[in-house]
Amino acid sequence: MTALAVTFSSVALIGSAAGPAVADSSAALPITSSGDIIVDGVHRRVFISDPSGGKVVATDYNGTVIGTVTSLPGADGLELSADSATVYVAVPGTDEIVAIDTATLTEAGRYATGDGTDPQHLALAGGKLWFGYGSDGHGNIGSLDLSGGQTHVSLAQEAEGTWRDAPLLDSAPGAPDTLAAGSRQYYFTLGIYDVSSGTADRTAFLGGQDAAIGNTAEDLALTSDGTELVVATTAGDFQQAFRTSDLSETIRYPSTYWEQRSVDVAPDGLVAVGTDTYASFKPHVSIYKPGSTVPRRTADFSDEHGGVVQETLLDHGDLAFAPDSSRLFAVTHDLINKYRLRVVTDPGKAVTTMTVNAPATAGRAKSLTVSGKVTNTLGLPAGTTVAVTRTDLESPNGKALPAATVKADGTFSFTDTPPAGSKVTYKVSYAGGADRTAASASDTVEVSRNSPTLTVNKNGSVYDYASDVTFTAHLGTTYKNRTLSLYADTAGDGKGKYLVKTGTVNSAGNLSVTLPLKRDTTVSASFSGDARTAPKTATSWVGAKVKVSLGLSRHYKTATVNGYTKYYFHKTTNPLLTTTMTAYSGRSQKLEFQIYSNGAWRSAGYEYFRINSSGKSVVELGGTHQTGYPMRVRSSYINNSSGDTVNSTTHGSWKYFTFTS
Repeated sequence: MTALAVTFSSVALIGSAAGPAVADSSAALPITSSGDIIVDGVHRRVFISDPSGGKVVATDYNGTVIGTVTSLPGADGLELSADSATVYVAVPGTDEIVAIDTATLTEAGRYATGDGTDPQHLALAGGKLWFGYGSDGHGNIGSLDLSGGQTHVSLAQEAEGTWRDAPLLDSAPGAPDTLAAGSRQYYFTLGIYDVSSGTADRTAFLGGQDAAIGNTAEDLALTSDGTELVVATTAGDFQQAFRTSDLSETIRYPSTYWEQRSVDVAPDGLVAVGTDTYASFKPHVSIYKPGSTVPRRTADFSDEHGGVVQETLLDHGDLAFAPDSSRLFAVTHDLINKYRLRVVTDPGKAVTTMTVNAPATAGRAKSLTVSGKVTNTLGLPAGTTVAVTRTDLESPNGKALPAATVKADGTFSFTDTPPAGSKVTYKVSYAGGADRTAASASDTVEVSRNSPTLTVNKNGSVYDYASDVTFTAHLGTTYKNRTLSLYADTAGDGKGKYLVKTGTVNSAGNLSVTLPLKRDTTVSASFSGDARTAPKTATSWVGAKVKVSLGLSRHYKTATVNGYTKYYFHKTTNPLLTTTMTAYSGRSQKLEFQIYSNGAWRSAGYEYFRINSSGKSVVELGGTHQTGYPMRVRSSYINNSSGDTVNSTTHGSWKYFTFTS
């Protein structure tokens, strides 16, 4: 059973069973119809018959299919031997009862019941296997004796006309000689038989056309001591129990209007009644303590889509308790005829729900109040307490706090002063008991922490290509943690941010790392925080220039003029300009010209030229060359304009030249 969440503020709610029990579950079944269900507690297996599929499917307690026995046309009623070694299945399609080995999940034997008998429902009583058989308008009770070396079938245990269909059958280990029967199709008919003599001697009878009880018996189940018979009827919004001694009514278990489906009684007396809501056909199971008209627990098996309920229960054979009463199994099917095994754990315990409400934020080392509510349909005993655990950075495995006492209205509250900041979780747990499920809930508070000082130097600086640059991160006062992690993010390498150093800062709060810079780089320092100091990150961006040089060739002489080298070219010669630059995919160099005129260097134009993968760019300066003018040229990398942004703008040195005749 899932708890219903209450939505307000920062409430968190969890309603769940604790201890060895598992949560309720649901699993798909590979069947196309459902005939009967029975539980083998020794091997912890659930057997489900599939009439239209002609098979019996075996699952574990979680619904995982572990075996299938086929070639069972019309497979219907199931019964488990007293030693749990054999499951018997009624197979009307071949007029047989087939034995299945529960350990190996293989067929162990076939027993013919007679041509045209159509056996459908089974029960073990008085040392024999009894079966309800027949077709529309004709039904009866037969027995199969497996005690001797040879099997013996005895038919027509009742007078002709008593049963007008194959009657439902049930027995109980506490009354080994009692057999109960009921009609599913023709009026409300019940019968109780003493089978101690080897034949079915009727001891009580109720029904027929004049019975004012209801229309039909959809399902029936004897109590473990055999003193009462619980029946799913179509008589009204209840399911009835009858005393087996005289079939007088003893109690009515409330259910939904007109849609009674199935019943089962656990060995400890729990009564499960399965119904479908009249209007929406929502499968619903109520579980009662014997003699009580208030359900101990309810379960709704409803997958809704667009307001339409997707599942329903079938008549008869949809419910079965585990022999230790720890689980209730139910078979449902949806609108497209897909079947599921639903498992209800701790069916005899009233469900406990809990809410916990803590403030969304709080100050560290300041008192806060956590409140909540725990509810159970049975109420809670006076003096009930709930356990409280605080989980934070200083107690990652949880620290037990003083238990909180639950008031008469189910509410509780407690105060705490969180010593650590960041996310602090308060978990509150109710242990449950023999009649109540355990429950726990939690809520989280974001507790404040101090913000530390954190810096990284060199931000905005630009360095020559391949310079070794030392970065120093400085961490201010913290609580305990003095560790920093230093990361680098190099432009254009595709690696993103990567760790370059982790260490403890020195006594001055510093941690340094030296990096060779070949591209623009962002260095970041990360402090992960501690119980009283918040995490923080600081960054520093530095630029890296490229290596660039320009060579001139085809000149006829050089000379030193005003401290620099000047190249001389004949006016009929085209100078060859060779640029060498740090290579990068798609990179171009900017070739810029200036001419000295009227006492100043003036622009004579520029153009970008692609460099090859080796970092070379060769340009021949053609055209008509004017003589007598001082000129100069340089190669540059311009961030972005040169085709990429991985380095900082870098200008090469000017090269001076002139043309002569």
